[in-house]
Amino acid sequence: MINAVLVFNNTGQPRLTKFYSQIDVNLQQRLISEIFTLVANRPASACNFLPLPPLLQKTSSEALSDTDQPTRVIYRHYATLYFIIIADDLESELGLLDLIQVFVECLDRIFENVCELDLIFNFETLHQVLAEMIQGGGVVEVDRATIVESVKRAAKVTKRPQASLPDTATRSASPSGRSTPVNMAHRGSGVTGIGSNDFVWSGR
Repeated sequence: MINAVLVFNNTGQPRLTKFYSQIDVNLQQRLISEIFTLVANRPASACNFLPLPPLLQKTSSEALSDTDQPTRVIYRHYATLYFIIIADDLESELGLLDLIQVFVECLDRIFENVCELDLIFNFETLHQVLAEMIQGGGVVEVDRATIVESVKRAAKVTKRPQASLPDTATRSASPSGRSTPVNMAHRGSGVTGIGSNDFVWSGR
């Protein structure tokens, strides 16, 4: 069983936290903090699989059954982000490593060269992509084309047509009484993408 999927940036700020097991909120925060510290301090030559720290295993056992015990951490590092999966012994480590790659490639197809800002401002889409892949801690879909198509189709259904607005709605009044265009800020161009071309392999 997959117990959790986490995404952090290089400074430890969570961009996605999804738990599939009933875990106390305080314990969730502890897991997030401890696992980031554990992963961020790993040398570049270290394996991408590591056991869950014994202390965290002990505290997690209070809320989970014996068959759902999280025992392993699987992660990948892409540019500015860490993608992490916590799972039990029944899950394949290599399979989960590939699952992370599928997750990132789907995001890259949807956002076209995805970056960290895309995850911040489109967190609903981020969760939707994950929901297409994992349900109740089990993997339900890994085909990239199917996942992307499902997410895009859902976006078309939920998108509402925008009514035409008067010109004054997109302009701000100037002291002279004339309207001036509102300057809309664009996303910065200095953010590093995390697409498949930027994959940083830190395993052996």
